[in-house]
Amino acid sequence: MSTERPFGRALCAMITPFTPAGALDLDRARELAVRLVSEGCDGLVLSGTTGESPTTTDAEKAALVRAVRAAVGPGHSVVAGVGTADTRHTVALAEQAAEAGADGLLVVTPYYSRPPQAAVEAHFLKVADATDLPVMLYDIPGRTGTRIEPETLTRLAGHPRIVAVKDCADDLPASARIIASTSLAYYSGSEELNLPLYAVGGAGYVSTVANVAPGPMRAVLDAFDKGDTAEAARLNARTLPLVTLMMAAGLPGTVTAKALLGDHVREPLQPADRETVDGLRAAYEELVRSWA
Repeated sequence: MSTERPFGRALCAMITPFTPAGALDLDRARELAVRLVSEGCDGLVLSGTTGESPTTTDAEKAALVRAVRAAVGPGHSVVAGVGTADTRHTVALAEQAAEAGADGLLVVTPYYSRPPQAAVEAHFLKVADATDLPVMLYDIPGRTGTRIEPETLTRLAGHPRIVAVKDCADDLPASARIIASTSLAYYSGSEELNLPLYAVGGAGYVSTVANVAPGPMRAVLDAFDKGDTAEAARLNARTLPLVTLMMAAGLPGTVTAKALLGDHVREPLQPADRETVDGLRAAYEELVRSWA
């Protein structure tokens, strides 16, 4: 992968499949991973928000990396989510992910305790120093309670292994300024901003919707790269009804993705109700029809 796109362009924030009894389903994880890369994903991000990382064990996280790494082979990136609220635990997960075969690490801002920016910076530097793997910082203040401020990101960009950001801060002007002033590869974590962020120099996206529609999500970037910005906008507009229902209708993306995939969530999450599933299915089928 290039330095501008260290993990590729089109990345899926992959769900973690579970059996009806709630156990990790590695067979289904392998099958899903193979399907996703065959339908246009350059790489897979495991054990992130969509992967229900707060409710999977350390052993499950390692097993998932090993299974997906073996399933997709060396031609596709596997990024392991290792972020926790505890720096020591995050470092241990980073070391474990490296041993399991991950190509990179996704590290979220420590959550709940709301550390000040100096502590946030120290946390990320300690994790980046723990392995030789490249690091994607995960800026999602709506969940963690703490933003990675632009000044902090600018300083962190000086670390040789901090190479990328999954951007869920939804502040396009700030992101554009950081893209212009640093070497950080910016990946959209908010599907509505995939195309706008890409247009100002973003590297691509890390998408929950790609679990069910990897081809349409990638096609938007493909059209833009060909110089057909009108086509990119048109294709992007086609995805928005499904994106809105999956990501902005009051349920976590994990729940809506699993509703469409027929998979199971772990408590405290609960499955979507029938009305929601019917609406999701209708939007998905309309997208599929429009793509045929």
